[in-house]
Amino acid sequence: MAARRRAAGRARIVPAVSSVEAVRRIVAAWRVRGERIAFVPTMGYLHDGHLSLVRRAARVADRVIVSVFVNPLQFGPREDFAAYPRDWSRDRRLLGEVATDLVFTPQSRLYVAPDHATQISVEGVARPLEGEERPGHFAGVATVVAKLLNSVIPDDLWLGQKDAQQVAVVRRMMSDLDWPVRLHVGPTVRERDGLAMSSRNVRLSPAERAQAPLLYRALKAGRDVMREGGNGRRTARPSIAAHARAAERAMARVLAGATLGKIDYAAAVDPHTFQPPIDVAPPRRVLLLVAVRFPSARLIDNVPVPCGPSR
Repeated sequence: MAARRRAAGRARIVPAVSSVEAVRRIVAAWRVRGERIAFVPTMGYLHDGHLSLVRRAARVADRVIVSVFVNPLQFGPREDFAAYPRDWSRDRRLLGEVATDLVFTPQSRLYVAPDHATQISVEGVARPLEGEERPGHFAGVATVVAKLLNSVIPDDLWLGQKDAQQVAVVRRMMSDLDWPVRLHVGPTVRERDGLAMSSRNVRLSPAERAQAPLLYRALKAGRDVMREGGNGRRTARPSIAAHARAAERAMARVLAGATLGKIDYAAAVDPHTFQPPIDVAPPRRVLLLVAVRFPSARLIDNVPVPCGPSR
């Protein structure tokens, strides 16, 4: 595998291409040699969460392609497209320290032209939570992920758990459209205080950064409620729906301490539907999600929790 062929810690200048024709030509040459290709899409300003996906991808594939593309279609008219952090030279240096074989850097106005007229709209899992808070966001995500998959044509796609609803949307799109690509999800990578790594974290003020770990603390509070049966008492026949509502209240109480931000949601959902779990057909896991809108950046986080009381 690619990771085994390289000396650890040796920084390289990773080859980069910006045209679809160039990336397809390189991939075609690799396929002639029977090599397996993994793809990690990013919007740049990389951190250890992105790099962990590259490392994981290199363990199961012969070649790893990383895209760096700030997708204009997933930003609303009042969102932070222009202010989204960018540092191409830093990104390329970091990718040279891990098992990256190629960086795909589409040019924004060529890849998504001003008169771009086609979008992929995913129903169901794309509607609640982020779908309500950011109308049109997931259509933009699905459209550009489809374009990237069509450009790279990988065997494996690697996404991060931090963007859990995005993962669910992409998974549904790939299933519905019969993409011959295997989806892998890497775990969320966190700072020492629990804050989920995100490119937007760099925009937080010192005061906002001090309150940002409350997102993970809220998730842990909700997880404790779910594990203990919703009310602190273990029960023989738990009501998943009731415990989910109790977990939501526990998370909201913790998030109330983020006085500099606005709580967009604190939710417990079925990870397959992103709707509240029901007792008639309880899921094996519940996904706890939180979102807080600080003046400088909007943060999201989540943790999956097995259903039922602790054993």
